[in-house]
Amino acid sequence: MSSPHLRFLGGAGTVTGSRHLLSLGGRKLLVDCGLFQGLKALRLKNWARFPVEPAEIDGVVITHAHLDHSGYLPKLSHEGFDGPAYCTPATADLCELLLLDSAKIQESDAEFANRHGFSKHHPALPLYGKRAALKALRLLEPRAFDRAHDLGHGATLRLRRAGHILGAATAEVRWGGRTVVFSGDLGRYDDPLMPDPEAVGSADYLVVESTYGDREHPKVAPADALLEVIERTSRRGGTVIIPAFAVGRAQELLYLCWKLKQSGRLPLTPIFLDSPMAINATGLLQHHLDDHRLSAEACAQAMSVATYVDDVEQSKALSHNTMPKVIISASGMATGGRVLHHMKAFGSNPKNTLLFAGYQAAGTRGEALINGAREVKIHGAWVPIRAEVDNLPMLSAHADAGEILRWLGGFERPPERTFIVHGEANGSEALKLRIESELGWDCVIPQEGEEHVLR
Repeated sequence: MSSPHLRFLGGAGTVTGSRHLLSLGGRKLLVDCGLFQGLKALRLKNWARFPVEPAEIDGVVITHAHLDHSGYLPKLSHEGFDGPAYCTPATADLCELLLLDSAKIQESDAEFANRHGFSKHHPALPLYGKRAALKALRLLEPRAFDRAHDLGHGATLRLRRAGHILGAATAEVRWGGRTVVFSGDLGRYDDPLMPDPEAVGSADYLVVESTYGDREHPKVAPADALLEVIERTSRRGGTVIIPAFAVGRAQELLYLCWKLKQSGRLPLTPIFLDSPMAINATGLLQHHLDDHRLSAEACAQAMSVATYVDDVEQSKALSHNTMPKVIISASGMATGGRVLHHMKAFGSNPKNTLLFAGYQAAGTRGEALINGAREVKIHGAWVPIRAEVDNLPMLSAHADAGEILRWLGGFERPPERTFIVHGEANGSEALKLRIESELGWDCVIPQEGEEHVLR
């Protein structure tokens, strides 16, 4: 019997664009189908010809809905992939929000660039539009956690809870007599909303993320750190702008604000959630109560702590409102969305604060600002930033290095080989050294395009 092959088509040497291809006997299974985000050189990879003919891929597994794991599916579908895309039910619901929003943003950005003439391309085109996103969504086939699912051709899939965001899973694929486990993105232990990452007993081969492979999250209560920033800004008469991922981070921020108001520590400051997608994602918590820690009652109360800003005119009015407040708005790395308009409105005033909440990928506005940039380009123009800029890394939804090692400790025996992916070079190398020294496992950091035979 021939052995499966594993080829790394993305998320190798970088923290974005996760795409891992398993193949056996001419059959192909793609685990994660993410967009490259951040640096321009990475974003351009989304436009390159896919290294495998999409029509030859038999199926896709999506570990969770974040765009760096799901956002390339419309492009893959448009180019000929027509097989099933397996994921959990909550991930399927979130993908509907994220992929349609991604298409809308790309169409809007292309239209804006053409209208104002600042694109080098004539005309500027979206990577994909709404029609391609809808076509891709029809391919989603939800599968329950903790069951073996037959993928055909002798392959089975088991999804386990990964924490991280609603519906996130680790993926165990058994094929050709070998078991390969993909971590996807691992969440935090003792997270207030999401479950702990579920242990995996064994695997012949393991593909593990390393986003925070060289870091430990600060041992500070997130609510205390958030309160300190809000109070400091309010005393100046300023507004706190929080760029937040619409799926996951926004809901945790609402929960923390609710807990602070419940305890009487944040009685007066109004909270606004200005992101249609975040509003819709918040509603999905009520539909997937088994996928998080909150009861139905606590979920309803926590998510109602903010005033929801639905339409564009309300959002514009919020940008002109000078009273002290907190605005939570997407996107989390300030790469697009309504938060850019708020950054333009509030970023030049030192009374205000731009508060980031977790990992900022290289090449994003968020990464530039937390590293000291005092101006950023928004909608084709340079915007001076005189507001305070802060970051609360303990709000990250990613496991840190210690938590990754804790999850790896759940394996009853070492995998034959562990592939370290989805991290910048420093993070991946640091995690490799820790796994080798503390666990004694054989580890490899694959490069993009690299292929391994799983004997």
